[in-house]
Amino acid sequence: MPAVQASEAVPTFTWPHGARAAVSLAYDDALDSQLDHALPALDRAGFKASFYLQLSNPSVARRMEDWRAAARRGHELGNHSLFHQCARSKPGRDWVAPHRNLDTTSAEQMRDQVLLANTMLAAIDGRQERTFTAPCGDTLAGGRDYLPALRDSFVAIKVGNNSGIIDAMQSLDPLAVPVAAPSGSSGAQLIAIVRQAMQRGTMVNFTFHGIGGDYLSVSTQAHDELLRFLADHRRQVWTDSFINIMKHVRQQQARKPVTP
Repeated sequence: MPAVQASEAVPTFTWPHGARAAVSLAYDDALDSQLDHALPALDRAGFKASFYLQLSNPSVARRMEDWRAAARRGHELGNHSLFHQCARSKPGRDWVAPHRNLDTTSAEQMRDQVLLANTMLAAIDGRQERTFTAPCGDTLAGGRDYLPALRDSFVAIKVGNNSGIIDAMQSLDPLAVPVAAPSGSSGAQLIAIVRQAMQRGTMVNFTFHGIGGDYLSVSTQAHDELLRFLADHRRQVWTDSFINIMKHVRQQQARKPVTP
């Protein structure tokens, strides 16, 4: 009898309830427009999303009860660091304050600050499991990758910026998940990205900023069009928080291969 090929022993990746793809809706920086526009729309549609709080943003202190209420309704509060350090040396980064320059922050400082942010988030929502989004997708602090020291502290980590469509779920590293950060996109453009993931059987990892306001914004109309499409395709597309999706991904990846 011929030997079983290695490719035949790889388990098939499946989504819950027979869905063809998954969509993670996430929102960075703890912006007022997310509380004012995105959250009500998500709640009306019955979707759970992820909000990555930059804990030094005044909105966190000023609207603490709103963020707590979002967590009580099942939304994820994710870690986006204390101070949102990014590499000022990169093109177009003049907006990065010198005292928040990742180029001059050590990897040890970032590790300590990100772990402290986990403690502060637990004080807000009482949860212990967490995911992290690296500010600006940058991973080098003082020239050294600061993420390896954090890998054991998170269910999943988001880095970089691309189309947001995952090529293959079985080979995805949960601690290096690429994201799409739409800005100015139309509803049709956002929906087209989801359709591509449906064709591939994978997932889309959206990370928005402003919704109908603030910066790097997507209009409320485009956001609503995306939510309507996802609502109309609930059976084909599993829409959930990033942490819930990545827990499922880890479970699927851990399945033992079954040979015929």
